[in-house]
Amino acid sequence: MNTITRLVVYAILAITFTTATNAQEKEKDSTSGELNTIKIESLKKLRVSIEEQERDFLKSEIEAINRRLDNKEITAEKAEELKKEVAKKRALNIENRIAIIDNKISLLERNNNGYNANEGSGDGFVFRIGGDDESNETFIYFGDKAKNKPRQYDRRTKSYLVYAAGLNNTLIEGQSLSDSPYKIGGSGFAELGYIWKTRIFEDTNFWRFSYGLSFQWNKLDIKDNNYLVNTDGDISLQEFTSDLDKAMFRSTNLVVPLHLEFGPSKKIEKDTYFRYSTFRKFKIGIGGYAGLNIGNMQKLKYKEDGSRIKNKQRGGYEVNEFVYGLSGYIGIGNMSLYAKYDISPLFKNQAVDQNNISLGLRFDMD
Repeated sequence: MNTITRLVVYAILAITFTTATNAQEKEKDSTSGELNTIKIESLKKLRVSIEEQERDFLKSEIEAINRRLDNKEITAEKAEELKKEVAKKRALNIENRIAIIDNKISLLERNNNGYNANEGSGDGFVFRIGGDDESNETFIYFGDKAKNKPRQYDRRTKSYLVYAAGLNNTLIEGQSLSDSPYKIGGSGFAELGYIWKTRIFEDTNFWRFSYGLSFQWNKLDIKDNNYLVNTDGDISLQEFTSDLDKAMFRSTNLVVPLHLEFGPSKKIEKDTYFRYSTFRKFKIGIGGYAGLNIGNMQKLKYKEDGSRIKNKQRGGYEVNEFVYGLSGYIGIGNMSLYAKYDISPLFKNQAVDQNNISLGLRFDMD
């Protein structure tokens, strides 16, 4: 589902950018031949930079070959053979690209009243989605240099969005969840974060370290016509004077999650780079989080004198500012069963501490 969503979003972006670019070019071409002069100057500058650009690419490719040689993945003879191949390829690239530029300049000079030769010029919008086997890598490039940029030989760290959602409640000393003052079905949580994942060891991807920044929303749906009351700093549940249609309390946290993740992966090797893929692979993550409470709110819905009332009170519930807890996940590929538990009590002053506990699904959008 994540892949499909990404493809749809990127396709929309591609169509939007391409349409906008074409529309602008048509409008400019229709005015005068001044645009051709600008294009010709741009192409001449591009022509000068081609040789330097291809040399940079060649340097990156040779460095990748040398790494493979140092890691004893290939022999010295094979390395020399590969270097000759990439050198020949880059020399031909220079020759062909300069010839293309010269032809475009000639075309524009013959048609000084305007000519749309932007297609395939190499200096416009470039859109590409692509991976290799199961590496599931996605790219969006803008411009000729980015299009031809060689991939990094070894990428030990990658980053992505993570989203989780599910059920939320509190553990209260001496009470089971069935005795909780909060509805099990109506109480929930959501988490949205940006995560970096780093391979710990050089030659294996079995152990990974995951870290990042996440927003956590914990919602408690209060039952039995009760609501939260702050009495001189002491938080308690009391019965509301009217019939409540809804009583809900929500806390929002900004936390730093840290997890040690482990599980098998597949190594995908190419001529000039390699990747480790966890596509459809089993994984386990154990760790925790720490951060700050950045907001809390109680919302009440009820009727008064025939009118529907919505009362929202933000702050004033003595919620612990510093939050920390344990969390973990177990799953396959991008989807996992996720659980978290706040070691820090929800409220500062309460006769019996209550700690948020959550269980749901986690989606790693990598």
